[in-house]
Amino acid sequence: MQRALREAIHQKMLSPDDALPPERDMAEDFSVSRITVRKALEGLVSEGLLTRRQGAGTFVAARVEKSFSKLSSFTEDMISRGRAPSSEWISKSEGSVTPEESLTLGLSPGTPVYRFARIRYADGAAMAVEYTTIAAFALPSADAVQNSLYAAMAATGHRPSRALQRLRGVLVTREHAALLGVKPKDAGLLVERRGFLRDGRAVEVSHSYYRGDAYDFVAELNDQS
Repeated sequence: MQRALREAIHQKMLSPDDALPPERDMAEDFSVSRITVRKALEGLVSEGLLTRRQGAGTFVAARVEKSFSKLSSFTEDMISRGRAPSSEWISKSEGSVTPEESLTLGLSPGTPVYRFARIRYADGAAMAVEYTTIAAFALPSADAVQNSLYAAMAATGHRPSRALQRLRGVLVTREHAALLGVKPKDAGLLVERRGFLRDGRAVEVSHSYYRGDAYDFVAELNDQS
């Protein structure tokens, strides 16, 4: 059943945002138990092909579009699209800036920083693995960050006001594949971001590895001639 639904989605027989029938009806249509239906749906949710909406049911997932024209957090992006964002923390730590971070953030050797690693989810489906380093002056502690990193930074008056981003295609590593529920060497997207305060100081550097099958990045271009 899971394979049949997957093929129906890949072959566009089911379109993004289409609602699936109730589990009881699907069990009858496929002549299987509701437990089998439930396991199949859970498997497709974990693959990012389906999403569950509380009180509404199960739907075919739509690819997420991330605009490069606006500086926003993952949490804000998901909420604006009617998706439920969540995170699973891999680690939170405090340390000293590395030589590479020192150059990127413009910090002196030995300057304290906070590092965060987490898996980002939309409607329960893993979307990205994110690694972020923040200059320590922007946060009171690593534990000050609960759900939204930018919300915690805004509370101290140190939310980035602009950022430079670089996007490139990558192959998903074995480590990231296990975290994202995809296969090693599947197509992925790496977004490198450097965030700046209004006074020009760099405050954030992040590397986010996105599933290539669930995320699109778009940019609005204007003719300046």
